[in-house]
Amino acid sequence: LLAVIPPAEELRKRERVVTKMRLRLKYNPEVKPGTIHLNPELAKELSVSDYAEISVHGKRVKLRAVLNENVPKGEVWGSSDLRSIGIADNSLVTIRAAKA
Repeated sequence: LLAVIPPAEELRKRERVVTKMRLRLKYNPEVKPGTIHLNPELAKELSVSDYAEISVHGKRVKLRAVLNENVPKGEVWGSSDLRSIGIADNSLVTIRAAKA
């Protein structure tokens, strides 16, 4: 019976899969409308390939993801056109990989 039940330490070793993350969205003039720039390491963590979804205050937007080494890991860059849909500069947003 003891061989069937794993020790508590083994149960805690399960790897957590990160599916979404809360980050700062900052406007950047080099970002084209309809896209966001994010750090490649962050994109790998969140399994973002072509498109990412950002949500803030109940609004969800699907945008093309561009990987950019210059973006700090704790933030995502967007264009100022996001203001037209109610997403302000320096907003705290939730980012996740977009569903196909």
